[in-house]
Amino acid sequence: MPSAPVLTRRAFTGAALLAAAAVGSPALRAQGVRLEKPRVAISVASKSAFPELPLTIAMQLGYFRNEGLEPEIIEHGTAPRALHDGLAAAPDILCGPFEHVVGLQARGQAFQAFVLQGRAPQVAMGVSTRALPIYRTVADLRGRRIGIATPDSSSTMVARLVLAQGGLEPNDVQFVSLPTRDALAAFRAGDIDAISHGDPLVTQLEQRGELRIISDTRTLKGTHEVFGGPMPASCLYASHDFVQKHPATCQAVSNALVHALKWLQTAGPSDIIRTVPESYFQGDRAVYLSAFNRVREAISPDGLIPPDGVRTAVRILAVFDPAVRPDRIDPARSFTNDFARRAKDRFNA
Repeated sequence: MPSAPVLTRRAFTGAALLAAAAVGSPALRAQGVRLEKPRVAISVASKSAFPELPLTIAMQLGYFRNEGLEPEIIEHGTAPRALHDGLAAAPDILCGPFEHVVGLQARGQAFQAFVLQGRAPQVAMGVSTRALPIYRTVADLRGRRIGIATPDSSSTMVARLVLAQGGLEPNDVQFVSLPTRDALAAFRAGDIDAISHGDPLVTQLEQRGELRIISDTRTLKGTHEVFGGPMPASCLYASHDFVQKHPATCQAVSNALVHALKWLQTAGPSDIIRTVPESYFQGDRAVYLSAFNRVREAISPDGLIPPDGVRTAVRILAVFDPAVRPDRIDPARSFTNDFARRAKDRFNA
């Protein structure tokens, strides 16, 4: 096919640059919309974790900057610490699993999720092929040691639900709390017989034949099997007061995240390699890319929080948290789709 004339290419490039400047320049956009708080502090467990990949993409590709924002990402190591330490530090916005929002409301703290990153928890549970070579049912886990991230994490919730479906109580097994950096060594040393964790750890063990997956919330089907319905996962949320007083800021944050979500829907391996920080690969790009393909379905395509998923979260959390009483929880107050819906329309996500 003959190449386009040079003049046409230049004209197109010039027009594209002008359009990008008009849309992306904070200075130009500020003429129309004034952000109440351009510098926002966002509390998160770990930027490198797969549930927070949309946040990373928005940072790496300058989508926050394009919206006139200067976010400060504050890492806490684990989701529970991001919640507890984050609340103590009073960040503007928190990033974590949706069940945190429900738990806060149950304790009289008014918080609201306003853009969804993950529509599934992205936790997989599996057994060691060495410790349990002839595993048949969940009952085979009786008396076994199961590695989890932390006692009050999504990994523990998934493990306990899987055990319950197999007729086992939590005290029928031994839970061992292991951060990701220690879980791999413990699994290979035989210190644990099964594991409930996220990627890339699970994919690494699975690919090498060391792990047999028995439950998988990296897929929508697997999530429905575990939770009995859709289960919204990682989201950005803030106090009702912050959302009400900073609507333009919340809209700008939602725009950046939904823009990143749309990018992830079509991103190929080379796009991921070019965009994700090298340190996130932990020395193995191939495993990271394989893990990305496994969690891809769990990434929200548009940032919208499903109302039926909110009801699932309330129902499930009531099983684990005595403070959560469904008759005293107003699901509608725990989320808003107003910002994500406008961002979805803007970016055709």
